[in-house]
Order: sequence, then C-alpha cells, then structure tokens
Amino acid sequence: MTDPTRIQPSELDQLPDRDPEETAEWQASLDAVAKAAGPHRAAYLMRRTLERAEGAGLALPKLLETDYVNTIPTAAEAGYGFDGDEELEAKITAWNRWNAAAMVSRGSKYGVGGHIATFASAAWLYETGFNHFFRGKEEDGSGDQLYIQGHASPGIYARAFLDGRLNEQHLDNFRQESGGNGLPSYPHPRRLPWLWEFPTVSMGLGPLSAIYQARFNRYLTNRDIKDVSNSHVWAFLGDGEMDEPESTAALALAAREELDNLTFVINCNLQRLDGPVRANFKIVQELEAQFRGAGWNVVKSLWGTAWDELFQLDTTGALVRRLREVPDAQIQTYQTRDAAYIREDFFGKDPALVEMAKLLSDDKIIECFQYSRGGHEPRKVFAAYKAALEHKGAPTVILAQTVKGFTLGKGFESKNANHQMKKLSVDEFKDMRDLLGLPIPDSAFVDGQVPYGHPGADSPEVRYLQERRAALGGPAPARRTHALDPLPAPADKTFAAFDKGSGQQSVATTMAFVRLMKDLIRDKQTGRRWVPIVPDEARTFGMESLFPSLGIYSPKGQTYEPVDRDQLMYYREAKDGQILNEGITEAGSMADFIAASTAYSTHGEQMIPFYIFYSMFGWQRTADQMWQLGDQLGRGFLVGATAGRTTLTGEGLQHADGHSPVIAATNPAALTYDPAFAYEVAVIVKEGLRRMYGETAPGEDPNVFYYLTVYNEPMPQPAKPEGVDEGIIKGLYRFKEGTAPAADAPRLQLLSSGTAIHWALKAQEMLAAEWGVTADVWSATSWSELRRDALEADAALLRGEERVPYVRQALADAQGPVLAVSDYMRQVPDQIAQWVEQDYSSLGADGFGLSDTREAARRHFGVDAESIVVAALAQLAKRGEVPASLVKDARERYGL
Repeated sequence: MTDPTRIQPSELDQLPDRDPEETAEWQASLDAVAKAAGPHRAAYLMRRTLERAEGAGLALPKLLETDYVNTIPTAAEAGYGFDGDEELEAKITAWNRWNAAAMVSRGSKYGVGGHIATFASAAWLYETGFNHFFRGKEEDGSGDQLYIQGHASPGIYARAFLDGRLNEQHLDNFRQESGGNGLPSYPHPRRLPWLWEFPTVSMGLGPLSAIYQARFNRYLTNRDIKDVSNSHVWAFLGDGEMDEPESTAALALAAREELDNLTFVINCNLQRLDGPVRANFKIVQELEAQFRGAGWNVVKSLWGTAWDELFQLDTTGALVRRLREVPDAQIQTYQTRDAAYIREDFFGKDPALVEMAKLLSDDKIIECFQYSRGGHEPRKVFAAYKAALEHKGAPTVILAQTVKGFTLGKGFESKNANHQMKKLSVDEFKDMRDLLGLPIPDSAFVDGQVPYGHPGADSPEVRYLQERRAALGGPAPARRTHALDPLPAPADKTFAAFDKGSGQQSVATTMAFVRLMKDLIRDKQTGRRWVPIVPDEARTFGMESLFPSLGIYSPKGQTYEPVDRDQLMYYREAKDGQILNEGITEAGSMADFIAASTAYSTHGEQMIPFYIFYSMFGWQRTADQMWQLGDQLGRGFLVGATAGRTTLTGEGLQHADGHSPVIAATNPAALTYDPAFAYEVAVIVKEGLRRMYGETAPGEDPNVFYYLTVYNEPMPQPAKPEGVDEGIIKGLYRFKEGTAPAADAPRLQLLSSGTAIHWALKAQEMLAAEWGVTADVWSATSWSELRRDALEADAALLRGEERVPYVRQALADAQGPVLAVSDYMRQVPDQIAQWVEQDYSSLGADGFGLSDTREAARRHFGVDAESIVVAALAQLAKRGEVPASLVKDARERYGL
C-alpha cells in the first residue's frame, strides 16, 4: 500500500533545479488553493495554466483527455464565419431525412433491407459539409476525397435525388441491382461508378485508406506529378467502427507526416450494431486520448446550444464532473426516459446539481438530454469543420455526439435494436413529417405506402443546394473517369532483353522482375509514373539498388546522415522520392497501392503501382483490401515474391505460401499468373501495361489488376521459344516436347507452373531414361485465367454459341493422361480439371508448410521430380499402358 506521506520519485529529480525555493512556492500555492477552494478549483487553475503555456509555445506534454464539453464554445462560433441560410438548409436536411427513411422502408417489402438510423444521426454532419466545405471535381479534376460511412448511403442517395441526379425509380431500386438500374447497398464504385469513389463499408478500411489517400496526395504534389495541395480528405466514421484495428492502425503515420489535409469525422452516437459502444465507459474520451496520444488535433462537438445555460450555472464544476462520470449506456437511457428520472439519476447524485435542477423546467431538461447534441446543430458542425481546415501541422479528428435514429421517433431513437430496424409505420412517418415540417398530405400515403417527397426542381431548396455545389466545384460525391490518353508503351527492347535467357547463370524470377522494373522506371516517358511499394523488405527482394537512384519518399526529406552514406547503395530518403517503403505494414502498403492504382480517376493522373511482398503476407493478410481494390477499380501489379510452399527454405509454416493463388482466384478483378521463367514475367507485364494503361481492345475491361508470383530460387533462365506469347497470356503453352525413347512408348502430359516446371523437366528426363515413357512439359502460367476462359465458353454455350475453351484447344492433340503440378495446394491446378478431356490428376503442396531444405520439403509434399515420376507411372498403369508393378518399383528405387 502506498504511503501518502512518502514523496514519490519524479523524473524531474534528475534535472538540475536552478531555484528550488521558487519551485517550492509554486507547489505551496497549489496546495493552498486545493485546501481553500477545493481540488476541483485547483485542477481548473492548472488546466488554465497549461492552456496558457501551450498558447505561449512552451514545450509541455499535452493532456490526453479534456473535460466532456465542446472544444469550441458557443460564443466563439461566430468567429468561424457561418454564412449559410439556416432555414433553407434545415428544409434540405428534412427532405433528405425523409427520403432516406422512405427509400429503405419501401424496399423492406422486398426483403432487401437497409439502414435508417445511421444517416438520421449524421444528417447534419453531411449536409454542412456538402453546403459549405466539400470541394467538387470541376475546378481541378481532383476536388476533395469523401469517405462516406457505408450505412449512411441512403442519405447520400436522398440528396442526389433532391439534386436531380437520381429519380424515384432509382430509389425504388435500392439494393435491387440485377436489372441494371439499381442502387448498391453501400458505396461501391464498381456498381455505381459515376457517384461513389471509395468503398468504405468493410469497416476499418475506410479510415486506413483515407490516411494513405491523404498521404498519396502529398506524394503526388511533392513529386511534381500534380499539385493537389488544395484537396482535402474527409473520412466519415462510426464510433463503433473505431474498434476495428485498421481504423487506428495508421494514426501515428498521419501525425508524423503532418497530414493537415485530412479530417476524420467520427459520428459518436454511442451505439454500435447490437448496443452501446462503451456501455460502462465513454467512447468519446477514449478516442480523444487515443488521437491526442497519436499526435492529432482533436475537436469535440458534444452538446448543443441548449446546454449553454446549464454550463453557466455550473459554478462549482459539479456538472462537468457528472458528465465525465456518467457512462455512455446511461446517457443513452436518458434519451428514452422522462424528466423526473433524469432529475433523480443525473442531478440527484450531487447536492450542487440538485440545486441546479431546481432552476430548470422539465422541458429544458428534456431538450438538453434528448435533443441538444453538437452533431445536430449546423453552426457547431460548421465551426468544427472550419477549425479542422484552419489547423496546420497535424490531422484533425472531430468527435461529434449525436443520437442514433434522431427524428425517427421514440420507436427508433437510441434503441439498441435500431441498426436492424428497417421501416417505420405509416403513423410513425406522419409523426416524422410533422416534426420535420414537411408539406406531405395524408392523401399521399396510398395503400399504406410512404411517398417520396420533393419540393420541386425550381424550389428555393433545390436552387440553394445546386448553387452551393456550383460554388464548391460541382456535385459531390462524384467519381470521374477522365479522358486520358493511353500511356506510351515502353520500348520492346526492354522486354525482349529477357528473351535470350540467362545462359549458365542462375537467376530467380524475383530478381528478373526487379531488373525489369528497374528498366521500366528508367523509361523517359512513363518511368516517373511507376510507384514502387515495399513493406520493409526491399533488400530481401534485391531492390536496395533503387534507394539512391529513386529515393525513398519522405515529406521531411533526409534530416540525418545515413549510416551507410559511404556505400554505393545507401539509404536515401527524399521529399520527391519515388519508393514508398512503408515499414512492416502490409495493410498500409495495400492502402498505398489502392490510392496509387486509382489516381487515374481520383486525380486524372495515371500511376503504375507495383507492390512487392512476401507472398504469404499478401492475400492471406490483406485479402479484404484486395476486394476493396477491385471495387474501387484499381489498376497495377501485385507481386507475391518468395512465393510457393517449398521455395522459402527454413522459414517454416507461417512463411510458406501454398494457397495465395486460391484466394486470388476468388477476386473477379485479379488476373493471377504463376510464371516459371523470366521471359514469361516480361510478357505478362508488357500485356498488363497494354491492358490497364494502353490501347484497350473492344469489350476489354482495363479496370483489373495483376497478381504475379515470383520465386527466390535461382535457376538458369531459358531462352524464349518462338510463338509462345499468346499461350503465356492465356495461361498455357507447350514448353518442351518429349523425345520418344521408342516408337510405341507411352506418353503423357506434364502441366506445371512457377518453380514446379523445373521438377517437371527433371521428371521428363527420368521418365524417358529410366522408364521408357515420353512426357511433354507445359508451362501453365495461369490456372485461373484458363478457368475463366472455360467458364465464359460454358456461358456462351448456354446462349447457343459454339465456343471451345482455350485449355481444351491447347491440349486437343496431346496424347495420354494429364498430370498437373505446382508449388501450391492441388486446388490450384484442379481449377481446370473439368475442361480437360484427357484423364486428369494433380500433385500439390497441401497442408501446412515446414522448415527444411527445398529438396526435403518437396519430398515431404510429394511434388519433387521422383514423386512426379511415380504419379505419372500410376496414371499410365491405371490406363493399362505400363505394368502396375512399375509403380512399386519406382517407389522403392526413389525411397518414397
């Protein structure tokens, strides 16, 4: 137990005190105030003193938490220059509240669902931004970037309806997209590409992406690609969403790089999907401490103007103390109880508050506790936004307190179940109409159906809305597909350099890819548009030679002398650096990639990102972001290096990738390739540049991205055979035809991808020399592209069209059974099994990886050359083409 009389050691004890007597006087003064006026008065004076010190620029640690009150007092709001028409803005907000609720309620009869309560709480957070702050794209092609909270999408659609960008048919097709004229449930650019820019409803990805988007904006400006310094990134988030680890994963990055072009607006309605966010605690205070600790500017907008009278009466600090101690779930309860309950439970805990409550009417208490929230008053929201834009040197988070389900009636407001509630009754809609003051007659409710409301295309509300948006640079949110010229194709010699092979030199395909990138980045026309992204593994992938030539991006430049400055490949940071070296964060690297890969739309600038990573830590760790990338129509190259389950010697189970192509195959936007040779890498990259950035063929979608697996196993790289480009791109070609040891020798086909082709080639030799069997070796560069082509052929047949899958065409004259092998689980090559007419079997590295030599690991998984030989003989024996005893003989000979 701590002895209160014992003086505790302090970190300041180790610093010289030049005037101990003065220090003692200050301490004594504090003790005297605490004794005479109470500890709360002493704390208040200390807060004022710290505030004064901060204003004077004294270097003092900041408090992580402030009182549970607004950052900007009501008296200071006038200084922020609100110039809107509050009456018209209130009418606009009312129409949008109504139509958002009507849209979801009307759709509920089809069982498609929707969310009402989120937008109801956040309506003023959006409307104030749309009317005063959010810049459109018509001025510079960029504007602001808006990350809209997914569950608030009905309100955004309602505003677009008021603006004339959507009609009633669109609203009635909310969540009914298959007919081609519907609205997606949430912000999905791929589904509604003229409106939505950023997918956000996979919660946590929005805030992470917003930070890296703001960072990428600075990157574009600092590299002189495009000056987007006027662009501001706004991310609208829920307080419950902040539990996702991605939501706060990059807060320190944003503060470290002083991203004052970024604002988080967190709608603190104190509720998540099932109940309170922090039932026994206070989420606002927790978030404030978290963001302040990370270095952000924090603006709290908690209470509405009705609270000003209460704070003026709080001469003892009792009200502020009580607000600080009441948990969130109890504040939610006050929303649903009468004034008597609030008098007893809130004010009755402190004699000073009991006396304060005597001065307040029941109506005043209800107004404060059930209606007056900072997030529901446009002037308070305006002041918070203006303060965020004016703050320099750090990003800002606005913590705006609201009521979930606000204006939807007592059946919705602050109810634990309101996230799952999809409709209001007719009577509830009529009550909402009366509360909002909307001119919708009872006769408009036909057969129990709630009507949409619109004041008219030439009404004051619509004119005001459109004038505001015109002054801010056009409609928002809005996604633009700019009319961009195709990027010039790099010189053919860049790719042809790999055609001749490496001779006797062993080269890993990872090294081949990096060499290709070095050559492409040197291209005078397009080189500056490449964005190399690496998560602290550049040296692993042999990319350190790019450090001095390209520089590692840092907005601070290089403020130190690097320890390796005397070396040729020293660690060079630069304000205009091209490489994004993110440290150990695959999630951050993917967020970089998404921002760069969509710059063609966001900013009208084509950038070519390639993100190279340990293949195990790409799709497995960040597959949700790959899906986000596809939704956002991103373009670029993902490169899974040190790929495969058996090539990364000694690293073991968590580093051995045997399944990334399986996960990648589930993403419709991903073109997945497992190239075996350097020339295949070159052909694939060349084709990817053409498709994504060059002249796209009719009917071809450029909004795809490529996933290449490359290996760290050095092998001699063969010369490129004639006429194989089409097969490389489509996914399969015959690399080496077998030589028959005898005219009647049995024959089979070995299909292999990636590093497995080397085992297949060795097996080809062994089968011929030791067992009299001929094998043709095929390079299967993409099992998934073969499958997609086959699925399209099947769909064509159902339309009455005659089409043969490419894999069947390629193998049409191939004799004997087919044995497929890869360094991945069998599910990867088995993707094409049903379209292969020959007998089909496969080998793969199923199960968990393990630490050992490559040879031992391949023997363990049964994919080495000897195992391929045995599997081939088994296939032939099954067909009666070789004696069954050969299989047993081979196993014994090879010690399997």
